Amino acid sequence: MEHTKYLVVGSSHAALEAVTAIRMHDAEGSLTLLTRDPHLPYSPTVLPYVVSGRSAPDGIFLRDEKFFADQRVALKRGTTLKALHAERNTAELADGSEIAYEKILLATGASPAIPPIPGIEQVAYHVLRTLDDATKLNAAMKASKQAVVMGAGLVGMHAAENLVKAGARVTIVEMAKQLTDGYFDATAAALIEKAFTDNGATILTGSRVVKLAPSAAGATLTLENGTTLDADLLLVATGVRPNMDYLAGSRVEHDRGILVGDTMQTSVENVWSAGDCAQAKGFYSDAKVMNAILPDATEQGRIAGMAMAGDPGLKRYPGGVPLNTYHFFGRHAISVGSSRAPEGAEVVTRFDEASGRYLKVIFVEGRLFGIYGVNEFFDGGVMCQLILRRVDLTPVKDRFVANPLAVGRELMSKLWR
Repeated sequence: MEHTKYLVVGSSHAALEAVTAIRMHDAEGSLTLLTRDPHLPYSPTVLPYVVSGRSAPDGIFLRDEKFFADQRVALKRGTTLKALHAERNTAELADGSEIAYEKILLATGASPAIPPIPGIEQVAYHVLRTLDDATKLNAAMKASKQAVVMGAGLVGMHAAENLVKAGARVTIVEMAKQLTDGYFDATAAALIEKAFTDNGATILTGSRVVKLAPSAAGATLTLENGTTLDADLLLVATGVRPNMDYLAGSRVEHDRGILVGDTMQTSVENVWSAGDCAQAKGFYSDAKVMNAILPDATEQGRIAGMAMAGDPGLKRYPGGVPLNTYHFFGRHAISVGSSRAPEGAEVVTRFDEASGRYLKVIFVEGRLFGIYGVNEFFDGGVMCQLILRRVDLTPVKDRFVANPLAVGRELMSKLWR
């Protein structure tokens, strides 16, 4: 049986940051990285650009073979973790072989969540989570004339824009009352919606698909109100679910994701988890939440790697703060922190309807709780740090609302020393 000191399962941001953190403290310990993806590591955030054709599939990799050779990492691509036998520190692979480990990181990410709609197994549809998904969608959209996108989160909206630009008539179907629900409020969502409708897309919010059936063109969708839609290309973008089927029968505690503590350690000794499959504490309460964003995956992976290697410089995870940026039709939107104002919060908004610029800032006791806007410029990383550090903005609040980019950087220059 193969043996390794460190076993990292996954190959995106959390996994790669963990590898780097381990090697910073332990340059010699045997380290194996296995991933079910056949490709070199890449970021899921770049996939919309592969779909659009702006990025070539072979030009998006985060690391090359030389990196793994230089870092003395045994890279195993196209290898799936079938079962975790934590009681004997072994990982069982899909081919039946096993790897014994001393410490393991589960950074297995997430997969598209396919809704249980009657007939969905009978129709062809696309998802967008892997590089292969992106290249298939890129090829298919070139021939599409009538596309339907199920789901109006950021993944679905990115894909819908690419389909519009490719010349397809696009309909977006979303169950929630507004698109980008959970990221932006109704005013911001309306600005995003207008950009899409101005470019010819149709958006059906508050709509539920209740039936799917094959058609001559591709698929026919039936909505709850009886409306039918025909599509020669169907994209299902209704969310994701963490990959953790391999935990069946293990003692690793999990809920919506793999439950972890402040150093990303699970309920089982020598087992850590990070990234889109991990459920860690949120910043706003002690409740453990899913915060599937790139900055958090990077931070969690770094913490997990340092903990695994016994690095004395380890700092505990401060809690997840949502941060999302979105570019659409030459415009941009960004949200940092909570978009839901708690009782007693101060909410300040600024909206220029003519230019489409919108900013909303939420303060709690003078401290930043959340900030988001459309066509407003500010540094998301700086805003996140202001929230995490609980910086009192009372003395500069008016200036901050007027120019969050400049004032945020001014504060950064004074506080980040």
